[in-house]
Amino acid sequence: MKQNIIAVTGLLASTTSAYAAGLDRSGQDIGVLFETGNHLEFSAATISPVVDGRSRDGFGPFSGISISDVADTFQLYSFGLKYELNDQLSFAVVVDQPYGSDVIYPGDPATSLLGGTGATVDSFGITALARYKFNENFSVYGGVKYQEISANVTLGGQAFGGLNGYEGDFDSDGGFGYVLGAAYEIPDIALRVALTYQSKVKHNLRTTETINGVPVSLIPGSGLSETSNTSVDTPENISLSFQSGVAKDTLVFGNIRYSNYDQTVVRPAAFTALSGGNALTDLENAFDIELGIGRRFNEKWSGSLAVGLTTKGDDDFVSPLDPRNGSQYFSLGVKYDVNERVAVSGGIRYTELGDAIASPGGNPVADFKNNSAVSFGLSIGIKL
Repeated sequence: MKQNIIAVTGLLASTTSAYAAGLDRSGQDIGVLFETGNHLEFSAATISPVVDGRSRDGFGPFSGISISDVADTFQLYSFGLKYELNDQLSFAVVVDQPYGSDVIYPGDPATSLLGGTGATVDSFGITALARYKFNENFSVYGGVKYQEISANVTLGGQAFGGLNGYEGDFDSDGGFGYVLGAAYEIPDIALRVALTYQSKVKHNLRTTETINGVPVSLIPGSGLSETSNTSVDTPENISLSFQSGVAKDTLVFGNIRYSNYDQTVVRPAAFTALSGGNALTDLENAFDIELGIGRRFNEKWSGSLAVGLTTKGDDDFVSPLDPRNGSQYFSLGVKYDVNERVAVSGGIRYTELGDAIASPGGNPVADFKNNSAVSFGLSIGIKL
């Protein structure tokens, strides 16, 4: 007999997947595609990180200095719309902010190891999807995604030597990729297993490079151009998600996602030449893993609990532009059904950021330990 199972897909979406692998912020969730009937949803979240460190010994007057408030609070917004054409064919559109960074080190670049170092990455994404159900058990889906990305990076402090004062400004550029997937379902027990692949997206960013405000083209004998094009690929990823009823009004769910950052390498022409062939980025491939349980308490209220982690890199050495190595978190979510058409979901997520050693050019200069982030989210779902 069909069980009365809570459908918690997306219940924790409002608590955001910020601080997942690499620059990932939204998780590029396509859960709206599996909602029943025609569905519209809006989500917003605010993320408040606390990222502090301390310079290592052996750097003279810069040794043992506290480094505070490296990461700024930021907000995320998303939108999803699903429309059923008939019992077999449905469509969805998802708008989100897939990637981002908001890092700035306090201090004077002339009198500190990393003061003035910072990175800002902004993005916009829209994904159009179609799903075809062969029967109540098997379906396939796919579509096209469009992404825009822009960035600004500054390197400040004595740890960067002659590159102290470097700035790279990367103009916005858009590119296309694709999504492919398949799902198996048993509706009577709210079982669903879905495998989704999202391709990389190629970008060609118009780049302006300066050092202490002076165009690199004016450096004597450099032969460098002030502007150039920097080719960047956002990572491809593959995810396996599942949910299943385990008792009346109780559901377990989970997801494992692998992001391939091997080709996400930022090498602006002047920086690469001046640094001896180095890249601005130091991003490693990683898994994001989540497991949770949802429970319907009555006709109006539902709740969920989830735990998860992002795997660490091969060592603790990281770029100062992203001073953490892996993470682990827990989330609490609640959903209130206002009526048969409208539901409001909210949640909170606490993330422990993995300890890391900021190492510009492979030279360890600062330790970052015991850092964390708190996320608050809200989502409104409407049956059309």
